[in-house]
Order: sequence, then structure tokens, then C-alpha cells
Amino acid sequence: MDRWFGKVAIVTGASAGIGILISQALVEKGLKVVGLARRVERIEELSKTLSNKPGKLYPIKCDIGVEEEILGVFKWIKDNLGPIHVLINNAGLIKPTNLTDGSTDDWRQIFNINVIGLCICTREAVRVMKEHNIAGHIIHINAICGHYVTPLPEPVMNVYPASKYAVTALTETLRQELRHFKSQIKITSISPGVVRTEFQDNFPGGIKDAVATMPALKPDDIAEAVMYVLSTQPHVQVIYCLFSK
Repeated sequence: MDRWFGKVAIVTGASAGIGILISQALVEKGLKVVGLARRVERIEELSKTLSNKPGKLYPIKCDIGVEEEILGVFKWIKDNLGPIHVLINNAGLIKPTNLTDGSTDDWRQIFNINVIGLCICTREAVRVMKEHNIAGHIIHINAICGHYVTPLPEPVMNVYPASKYAVTALTETLRQELRHFKSQIKITSISPGVVRTEFQDNFPGGIKDAVATMPALKPDDIAEAVMYVLSTQPHVQVIYCLFSK
């Protein structure tokens, strides 16, 4: 991790669960971490607890579903911190909806956050890395359901897996793009199984009860996976990391 010391990292969805633990771990390794979320006050509280660490956490309010806000953040980082070396696309949204009578608005919101927002952040980060000839690293926090769909007790989350399958495809297409342009930028998709976080508060009752009985990972398990892929040597490319308890 020494080569990332003092470098700039972005973590989307940094106000809770996995995002908090990833942000904390990066700060402890000496990075300048820009934590993005709508609930910025939670990142501000975390930053106070990390004041004596080698790195620093910069809380910024940003809705990943709004392109203008994302572009504003990237401009602020460029003007105030310098070029970006690491991007962690962690922000995600799940809503109870299905394919037979679900809400079009809910579908749009899910894809807007999980796919379009991820693409915008990735595009802007790659632009900066290419401009400054940075061998950076982009990490998508994906999910097991982005590789196979697990049957659930109720058909009420049937759009979310499709958004995560998109992330899996976007990982591979970006890898091919970067290879085509002979870029040294790395891309990794980390796909955990059930992780015990407040993200599950958005699950419908029957699903929430079922998930509560399943073996589960902890948010710091995902943070450790992120630290591992970032610590690999420049010639090592970890493309997919799938794991569960």
C-alpha cells in the first residue's frame, strides 16, 4: 500500500456500512479520501475520529444520481487536492419492486445510482488518470447477485440483480477498453454475498427476515478485500473477487 500514501481516493456511498469501513481503512493507510454521500454529516462525524491518522477524510455532499453534483465534486478535487489515483464505486440503491407490476420510477432510480452514476464516476476518474499518466485503480463494489440470481421468498427485488449484472459487464468492458488503449489503470469488481449492514433496512419484511438468518459477512471484511486488491503489485490484475461467509 506504500505507493498510495498521500494519494487521492474517492469513496462513493461513504456515509454507512461498507463505505464507512473502506474510507476509514484508506485513511489509516495514509490516503487523502474524499467521502461522498447525501448524508454528509455522518462522514463529518467519522472524519473527527480519524484526525490522528496518517491520511485525511474529506466529507462532501453528493447525490450519485445527479451528474452535475458528481462533476462538481471532481472539479473541487482537481482544484483542491490534485489528481485522483483510486476510485471506489460503492454507492448502491435497492428498492422493493418487481418486473410484472413494479414502479417505473423505482426502476429508473435503481439503474441511475447502481449503473449510470457508477459509469459517470468511472469516466471522470479515468479522464484524470489518463491526463496525468496515473496507473490508478478503480474498484466496483458489486454483489454475488451480479453473477447469479438467488431465489428469494418473495419476488420483490427483481430489478436489483439486473443492475449488478450490468456492473459485472461494465467491469469486463472497461478492462478491454483500458487494454486497448494500453493503459496501466486497473479495474476490479468485488462481489460479496450477504453483508450485515443497514442496507438491509430497505428490504421488505419477508426478505429481511430470510436474510437475517443467513450467514453474513461484516463490512470490514469488504474493506479488507479492497485493501488486498490495492496492495497487489502493478503487474497483478485482480478482475473479479467473489466471496461469502
